[in-house]
Amino acid sequence: MTDTITTPERRATTGTISLYGFAHARPERAAELGELLLSFVGPTRREAGCLEYHVHQEGDRTFFLYEVWRSQEDLDRHMELPHMKAFMDRRMDYLERELDAHSGAMLSPYPR
Repeated sequence: MTDTITTPERRATTGTISLYGFAHARPERAAELGELLLSFVGPTRREAGCLEYHVHQEGDRTFFLYEVWRSQEDLDRHMELPHMKAFMDRRMDYLERELDAHSGAMLSPYPR
């Protein structure tokens, strides 16, 4: 996983944050991973600071995740929730290779 979620440089970012990435599932765990990722959608969209949270599927085993957060602090809070920490701790049970995650400050204005 690209270490953009916790780098000091990223923590210094102010403003809206976008996060996107790919999760490549193990063949025997793809359906289970898809269900797990979808189970995060409702609770995450209800979190303070979550502007968008989407899960897409590409082919049988690749999932594309796209998130937009009001601030780095909101994203950090999200990543500290028990279900997110549990997923990050056991992600390789589901994944063929490490998450390919990227993030950055959103330069275009986000409609409020």
